[in-house]
Amino acid sequence: MFAPFIIALRAAGVPASITEYLALLRALKAGVAGFDVEDFYHLSRATLVKDERHLDRFDRVFGEIFKGLESPPGEPVVEIPAEWLRKMAEKFLTEEERAQIEALGGFDKLMETLRQRLAEQKGRHQGGSKWIGTAGTSPFGAYGYNPEGVRIGQEESRNRRAAKVWDKRIYKDLDEDEALSSRNMKVALRRLRRFARTGAATELDMPGTIGATARNGGSLDLHMVPERRNAVKVLLLMDIGGSMDDHIRICQELFSAARVEFKHLEFYYFHNCPYERLWRENRRRKETEKSTQEVLRTYGPDWRLVLVGDATMGPYEISQPGGSVEHWNEESGMAWMGRLTRHFRRAAWLNPVDQQHWRYTHSIGMMQGLMENRMHPLTLAGLESMARELAK
Repeated sequence: MFAPFIIALRAAGVPASITEYLALLRALKAGVAGFDVEDFYHLSRATLVKDERHLDRFDRVFGEIFKGLESPPGEPVVEIPAEWLRKMAEKFLTEEERAQIEALGGFDKLMETLRQRLAEQKGRHQGGSKWIGTAGTSPFGAYGYNPEGVRIGQEESRNRRAAKVWDKRIYKDLDEDEALSSRNMKVALRRLRRFARTGAATELDMPGTIGATARNGGSLDLHMVPERRNAVKVLLLMDIGGSMDDHIRICQELFSAARVEFKHLEFYYFHNCPYERLWRENRRRKETEKSTQEVLRTYGPDWRLVLVGDATMGPYEISQPGGSVEHWNEESGMAWMGRLTRHFRRAAWLNPVDQQHWRYTHSIGMMQGLMENRMHPLTLAGLESMARELAK
């Protein structure tokens, strides 16, 4: 009985295949949809439509084929969850359609236009290319698309094109107790070790004890020395949240390995680019924040600085005051990176993004320049080259 429906869909340009038709029949036989038009509508759309561009065509054909049908009396009305409706309102565009959407033309223009929209707009807006709203091509809002905009009221990133994010963002600390899947990362970091005997004399000096006992006519003369420890001091700054969520596992392993290998290890978090403040715990970010200037005063130039991040961000976040995606920074990321690299004579950046893709992201090239080409891939070969460089 559904053959005319499938034929009409194909005639309207919805590529419903015999495989999808049979899947619909199996679902009906299994009782996935009851004797209800709405249930059948959602089931048939889920099984027959594989591209959101065809949703409108499906709806038109469904209305024409099944017009006049009503749900059986007495059946309870099931409301569609609000989350489903919100997801249906998300804006999905082809690459060709995206290429036709133009940015406003610079960070200053973007911020000035946002101030104007906030002053002018009086209510909620969906779709369109101007107002702050949802599912449109405006530079301001959520669940739409614009090559350069301000994300407002969206749960998570979709296209990773926002110049700023107007939301409270909560990140998760990396776990220092995470079990490593391989010892290779620890072995690579050992190239940075430099041993020295410091602290109280708690370890038996066997050669010294033998020599002193011999000189003492055979009477035991114990000699003690301080324990031999790795004297290298490492300051680890780790990018957290956003696009770094794709690299949590490998960063977890690096963090755990570093905690084991270095007796003198301090770490802080930042997001995208270091600015005027760093922090120790993501869930208590405000309570554990520390000014970057204080970090520079606390850790001397003899510390090795290692930054870990994908360096994937809007160029404004590096070059512009106020360019940070989540707050208004008085000085640019470029200025703070300059202070860090001038203070720490030995510094390197570890990037978890595949090195062959670096040239396609403008911000990676900018950060690589600020690091004077001391950016290494977060691979075993990259760790070894970083260790050799920092050991000089």
